[in-house]
Amino acid sequence: MPYSVRELFARLIKCEAGGEGELGMKAVATIVMNRVHVAYGEYQRVCQGDLRKVIYQKGQFDCVKGTIAGKANPQTIWANPPEKIHYDVADWALSGNKVYNIGDCLWYMNPFSPKCPSTFPWNGTGKLRTRIRKHCFYSPTELYKDT
Repeated sequence: MPYSVRELFARLIKCEAGGEGELGMKAVATIVMNRVHVAYGEYQRVCQGDLRKVIYQKGQFDCVKGTIAGKANPQTIWANPPEKIHYDVADWALSGNKVYNIGDCLWYMNPFSPKCPSTFPWNGTGKLRTRIRKHCFYSPTELYKDT
């Protein structure tokens, strides 16, 4: 039986941002929900406001990949059951809450360095907005509208 949307979201939050503290997890949850609610571009066209489709959209989250670079991925949503905090963050986001300084951001990434790249994804559809702990967060540029 497939996971409920809440369970799937809590698992994604743990896997993608479990080490980023409550604010970092809420910021990542905000990104995911921004993708659900964006009214234009790739995420609206492909996912059509469906959280499950956002989570499973090909190439978006390493935690939903069984293999990375030809090797088994030990950190997946299936291998890491969530804890109470992850359900709490999922419920918080599902209730319409957002981290205020994330705004309309649609992407985040860990640059594994002290500096965030000014654009991400690499096609220039996002511009740096802020950083929270290890993650850099990106708002859509005008280019995103045409994706």
